[in-house]
Amino acid sequence: MGLFSFLKNAGSKILSNSAEANDANAAADASAKAAAEASKGKLLESVVGSSGIDIENLSVDYKDDVVTVYGQTGSLDDKEKIILILGNIDGVGAVDDRISVVAAPQSTFYEVQSGDSLSKIAKDHYGDPMKYNEIFEANQPMLDDPNKIYPGQMLRIPKL
Repeated sequence: MGLFSFLKNAGSKILSNSAEANDANAAADASAKAAAEASKGKLLESVVGSSGIDIENLSVDYKDDVVTVYGQTGSLDDKEKIILILGNIDGVGAVDDRISVVAAPQSTFYEVQSGDSLSKIAKDHYGDPMKYNEIFEANQPMLDDPNKIYPGQMLRIPKL
């Protein structure tokens, strides 16, 4: 999260071409200005929505020259692309990033059962008993020997 600055008068002219931007009376009346800004926020939402980038719960607010963007995406790359899309629109001087990155968990937890070995657990989780060392390394320094695991012990099983 953060505030990213952009050149306000550079980029795509979609906001300056909108009917609200060309309405000279909108700046004079506070409620008309708020309505115009809300309309610009919806227009910016549609720009992000049409980009093909996967983002959930997208919401874009526009006030003065600052765009505040909310939502959840699956990668940092997508988050950065959305910030750049919005920041490179004429009339946007800054993007207030409120996007959260919701990534899939990188590992799971497993409770050791009676009769388990790291190779048996590796076979169950990875399909290959020889990958036991991946589990062993992910659980150091708790484990100091791959042959010493005990029922009830919780292990971290990393994604490969």
